Amino acid sequence: MNDRKQHWDQVYGSKSPLEVSWFQQEPAVSLRLIQNSTSDRTQPILDVGGGASVLVDRLLERDYSHLSVLDISANALDQTKQRLGPRADQIEWHVSDVTKFNPPHRYACWHDRAVFHFLTDAADRARYVEALDAALEPGGHLVLAAFALGGPTMCSGLDIVQYNAEKLSRELGNRFMLLEEVDELHITPAQKEQLFCYYRFLYN
Repeated sequence: MNDRKQHWDQVYGSKSPLEVSWFQQEPAVSLRLIQNSTSDRTQPILDVGGGASVLVDRLLERDYSHLSVLDISANALDQTKQRLGPRADQIEWHVSDVTKFNPPHRYACWHDRAVFHFLTDAADRARYVEALDAALEPGGHLVLAAFALGGPTMCSGLDIVQYNAEKLSRELGNRFMLLEEVDELHITPAQKEQLFCYYRFLYN
């Protein structure tokens, strides 16, 4: 965990959020899948690895009122808090490695854009799923995006694991039923193409 934390603190301590390869000005696919997950905007939503993402800004603009953001890097979360200003007080903030996360309550939707694919160790993936099981309420939704087969093999100097729906479903287990799958060609700030796939699961 410490190595991961040091890595991401260094990334967010040395780069602007606008410079990192995963930056999105408009997280359109994430927003659509979250909206498909719940029609009640008062239900609790957790953005895992939210870092300096503007997803939480966009959800606030759409009147979602029970939002939490988790990231291993306090530097990343501090950037988002500064950007939000007084609105930051409306958010629950969690500085934690997701594999060590003890959720304070359950969530109707768990969103993860590009955290799970960094877990190259099977034990870490199992701990992620344990945290997910503890956090999602029955009938809740998982929205997860990862590099697709044929996409990048590394990101931020780290190895990743590519996924398709079948491979991801095996990792998650039979309590998760796939409802929706969306491909996205992400263009980085350096104008490089990255092939992502987003998945929406129902948790039983």
